[in-house]
Amino acid sequence: MNNDLRFGTSYGQAGNLAMDLGLRNFMIGIYQKMGLGLLVTGALAYAVSTVPELKALMFQVTPDGRLAGYTMLGMIISFAPMVILLGSNFIMRSPNAVTSGALYWVVVALIGLSLGSVFLLYTGGSLASTFFITAAAFGGLSLAGYTTKKDLSGWGKFLIMAVIGLIVAMIANFFIKSSIFYYITSAIGVLVFSAFIAYDTQRLKNVYYELTGDQHSMAVMTNMGALSLYINFVNLFQFLLAFLGVRRD
Repeated sequence: MNNDLRFGTSYGQAGNLAMDLGLRNFMIGIYQKMGLGLLVTGALAYAVSTVPELKALMFQVTPDGRLAGYTMLGMIISFAPMVILLGSNFIMRSPNAVTSGALYWVVVALIGLSLGSVFLLYTGGSLASTFFITAAAFGGLSLAGYTTKKDLSGWGKFLIMAVIGLIVAMIANFFIKSSIFYYITSAIGVLVFSAFIAYDTQRLKNVYYELTGDQHSMAVMTNMGALSLYINFVNLFQFLLAFLGVRRD
């Protein structure tokens, strides 16, 4: 009896350990893919801001090298990720590892090209410091989402509505051009995407437990999870630039 009980306990502990190791590997795979995506984004952004031919295709630049606006192609590329992400919700009803992976890299490439503008607007030093602050904040927020016992699932609808409101406010300010409104929306953006990082981390953790054993779905969720966290990181970085970025003279 005692031997059976000990065996049962050991078996249960081994199962929990295997589950924890599987979850760890799943999350590491997501973080690695997100990190590689950020590396590609940075390389593309730098290239499009420094290579004259690429810069001329994307941006309108003053004689002294300042950003004056986007070209038509630049505007299309800047809005393309949002259009693609919205469209994918209707088109990709049953995504697989190939299509979800392609979606991830297409979005990464387009965002990388459009982010060349930040290299023209801000000094390299402030971009580097803001990136590392964003990375530190991301790490802390993702860890909080991973370890908290509080159920964050109720945040989902609220955060989506907040993002919609934020987009509307930013479009409005494009015409109003109020610096105060700009800082207010940026502060809200920092709060919203900070919450999204914790929320998405916990959501991915829960998804892992739901999909354990389904390798096909796990591969898809690695791509989609990396995409969610990548978008959160990039948005947090951009909103933090409003407060930490030093504009070029």
